[in-house]
Amino acid sequence: MTTLHPASVAVRSLSRSLNTGFLFFVVGIVASPGGNGTNLLSVVGLVAIGIVLGIVYEFAYYRRFRYELTDDTFDVTSGVLARRDRELPLGRVQNVDIRQNVLVRVLGIAAVHIETAGGGQTEVSLQYVDEDEARRLRRQLRDGVSTDASDTDETGTAVRDTDAASAGDETVLFEIRPHELAILSVFTIDPGASLLGGIALSFASGFDPVALVPANRLGGLPGPETGLIAIAWGLLLFVLAAWLISAALTFTRYYGFRLTRVGDELYYERGLLQRYSGTIPLEKIQTLTITESIPFRWFGYAALSVETAGYAPGQSDSRGSESAIPLADADRVAELARAIEPFGPIDLESPPRRARERYAVRYLLVVAAVVGVAFLLARYTGFIRQWYVLAALAVLVPIAAHLKWRNRGVRLDDRYVLARTGFWRRTTKVVPYYRVQAVLHQATIFQRRRRLASVTADTASSASLLGRAATAHDVDTDRGLEMQAAIEDRLQERLRARQHQRTGRRWFRDGIDPTDEESATESDGEE
Repeated sequence: MTTLHPASVAVRSLSRSLNTGFLFFVVGIVASPGGNGTNLLSVVGLVAIGIVLGIVYEFAYYRRFRYELTDDTFDVTSGVLARRDRELPLGRVQNVDIRQNVLVRVLGIAAVHIETAGGGQTEVSLQYVDEDEARRLRRQLRDGVSTDASDTDETGTAVRDTDAASAGDETVLFEIRPHELAILSVFTIDPGASLLGGIALSFASGFDPVALVPANRLGGLPGPETGLIAIAWGLLLFVLAAWLISAALTFTRYYGFRLTRVGDELYYERGLLQRYSGTIPLEKIQTLTITESIPFRWFGYAALSVETAGYAPGQSDSRGSESAIPLADADRVAELARAIEPFGPIDLESPPRRARERYAVRYLLVVAAVVGVAFLLARYTGFIRQWYVLAALAVLVPIAAHLKWRNRGVRLDDRYVLARTGFWRRTTKVVPYYRVQAVLHQATIFQRRRRLASVTADTASSASLLGRAATAHDVDTDRGLEMQAAIEDRLQERLRARQHQRTGRRWFRDGIDPTDEESATESDGEE
């Protein structure tokens, strides 16, 4: 069996000793009633003990950790205080993710995280192995090939198969360009940036927001430290800080993004400070999603993501989807999407016009609610005196309703379901019929009044569980029933076609003549 890289002791000890050292520091502070030199010395001693214990634990972890790749399983033995033996069937391996931060890249090692089908977290984690060993494990775990004696040296360490990993075996599908990374960073708003921006401003002001207001630069404006001017200035600084942090996070996340294809798998690499490298098995892809968000759509840019069955590697924040192209010209995105799934033109069928009327009524109700709240505030608090001005928002209702209606549509071709929705973040989902697990025909009470319904093609991806499945919104009720029946019929046709293809490949592999009825029947019985 193979061990972890010796440098893993140093890297893991650094993290472990910091945690245990801090824990013992807190214990020492709480347990010390006074502040004299003796108590300080005791705290330092406890911290030193915590650091030593962390290092000893990680060394023992390294000595007792073993793994082995067999013909059918990936076996891992680990544990310091409690021994744990695990056998992971190779058939259950979903994704193999390689991660490297700055420190481990300098040391030439990497962490390998193995996900299984249907799992929501890492099943096996190897921290850390040699970079070449990490690539070998990723390739052989996905291919189901074990290591034999010719693949190891005299110490038992795996030797890289340079022929299988050569550059000639992979095709570069996409590499992000500098200007695309710059545009993506500038116009992407990271959700975590708002929190980080607030924390940064709090520290910059010494937790006193008034300190951020440049009172000496506002001239003769009355009372800039209070009132609307101070609020507006604080919001401006908050937005600026969040934007700068968001741009930095996006830049480091997608720096050096590269997508290649090796056989029946997509390989991606990305990241500046934390380098991610993982696989996207083509046979596991459930849905393609082309995203055209504002303002990227104005400049002809789009993004492509793929949704797989189960958990996507390193993308817990993506909720079951992995970015195949973070940002590129819309034509490049469509070209790569068709290289993965050869769907036809995106010529969609729009919802009936009465759906647009439904959207207009919905938006008018929202405007009425806003005006009503403003009226109550004006009457009982005097906060908004010209509350009736908000009624002018009703002018935008027809425009908003039309844009919503225009950016929705559906298309059923011979092999795929295509569904589009969204104005600010327009998504077009492409679902092969053979990936559909259920077809839902739903109509709310408001849809039924206008003879409308929604048809959803549900798949095994995590995005479907979160309500982001391919859905044809607000189609005619009868047309929706026709779509449901058509998807179900074509699903069965595609399943039969794929079964015939698999049977033909099996006959060819086993040397069976399909005209020999007896041999073919015996082969089907074995299947």
